[in-house]
Amino acid sequence: MEILILVLTFVVLIAIGVPIAWSIGLSSIFTMLVSIPALPAVTTVAQRMATGLDSFALLAIPFFVLAGQIMSRGGIARRLIDFAKTLVGSFPGGLAYVNIIAAMLFGAISGSSVAAASALGSMLGKRMEEEGYPKEFSAAVNVTSATTGLVIPPSNILIVYSLASGGVSIAALFLAGYIPGILTGAFLMIVAAVWAKRKGLAVGERSKLREVVKTFFDAFPSLLLLVVVIGGIVAGIFTATEASAVAVLYCLALTFIYKEVTWGEIPSIFLNSVKTTAIVMLLIGTSMSMSWIMAYENIPQNITELLLSVSDSKIIILLLINLTLLFVGIFMDMTPAVLIFTPIFLPVVTEMGMDPTHFGIIMVLNLCIGLCTPPVGSVLFIGVGVAGTTIQKVIRPLLPLFIAMIIALIIVTYVPALSLWLPGLFGL
Repeated sequence: MEILILVLTFVVLIAIGVPIAWSIGLSSIFTMLVSIPALPAVTTVAQRMATGLDSFALLAIPFFVLAGQIMSRGGIARRLIDFAKTLVGSFPGGLAYVNIIAAMLFGAISGSSVAAASALGSMLGKRMEEEGYPKEFSAAVNVTSATTGLVIPPSNILIVYSLASGGVSIAALFLAGYIPGILTGAFLMIVAAVWAKRKGLAVGERSKLREVVKTFFDAFPSLLLLVVVIGGIVAGIFTATEASAVAVLYCLALTFIYKEVTWGEIPSIFLNSVKTTAIVMLLIGTSMSMSWIMAYENIPQNITELLLSVSDSKIIILLLINLTLLFVGIFMDMTPAVLIFTPIFLPVVTEMGMDPTHFGIIMVLNLCIGLCTPPVGSVLFIGVGVAGTTIQKVIRPLLPLFIAMIIALIIVTYVPALSLWLPGLFGL
């Protein structure tokens, strides 16, 4: 009965347009009302929300959010675009490559797919349209490539997974995300290359070595942030939380060196960061309360037994989990999905001998696809809005890019070495 009430109330609340965080919290309260009175039920959910947020690792999220806000306003995106353009701008479909590579770099540095889609779409959209790219295809490339930054570290969602999994090493997760993220970007570039060849787009001029070197040195201080943050974590110089604070200080110094952010703009940057952080933390708090209720009702154990009874084949079970997560990603935002479904599926995969770090990359890469799909795909809405088009028009060019992301997901799922080689190399 409790499971039925939890699922039904959540689905109904989502269907009538209640925000996801409120839907999660209210469905948790309704479920508790079955077994205890109203006051203890509300108190229990509130306590679980507070307890779920009582984590030192979560302090990294507001700092990385602030760093991303500073980067999106500080001229970093433009320098990354210029560097990517000198590398691949001369190929057929070169601007699509530029968008993908710049998104991988900017998303990796900022840790925000929304910031990457907004910044790159506004800077590259008109230029791509002028060179013959349909705005729908440009928007589709921008939307899908922006999600690669959630797999390539530093990534807030990997920190959330570490919390939900019970303490998987953040450093190991960060290192594990590099190859899958680059692989996904490479598959997106293959789709862009095929599309450019079919459309017969003109080839741009090849950049001279001097231009490549100049744009590299312009972008080098921004790229160095990855070395400082990830290198410091892997070397044990500081934790992920401390690294996020270092990232903020580094970004502030960099933007003032570039002279593209004034003191007068700092309050609005902090205010936007606070708004984003508040939304994320509310999602985390309510999701943690729902996770506790599911554990109380033995839902993870029951699902583990059910899946293992369906088949003893690792291939089949991983396929079922991926299909479930793909479906969940269409209707649920990434943060609550990770917090709710990690305790459900992680016992299943660990029972089969899968490394929790590998599963974390699979889950995040899978849910990245959901960010590009209606009705709750936040990156899709941002990309479409920046491009000045509609979701209906973007769906068709999105389909081959979706297929590319799913192929990358399948490869990462069934080839563990892609995720585990780098952490193993550093002894994590």
